[in-house]
Amino acid sequence: MFKPNLKLNEIAVGKRAIVKKINSNESIKRRLLDIGLTPGSKIECVLSSPSGDPKAYLIKGALIAIRNEDSNMIIVEAC
Repeated sequence: MFKPNLKLNEIAVGKRAIVKKINSNESIKRRLLDIGLTPGSKIECVLSSPSGDPKAYLIKGALIAIRNEDSNMIIVEAC
């Protein structure tokens, strides 16, 4: 079954995805890589603030909040 690439901020709460690519500027990209958000990583959206920004993601056992502005630059594949 074909699973199209999505932006991380398009993943609904309770859904999982696999990181494919990070298209942000180098400083943001370095911070994301440092917290374990690397291509091939599994990520799960676990919480969303009332306004929808930011969302909290489970990344390698850590709960990390990422703003929509940044998660819009992360390409994932739904799983």
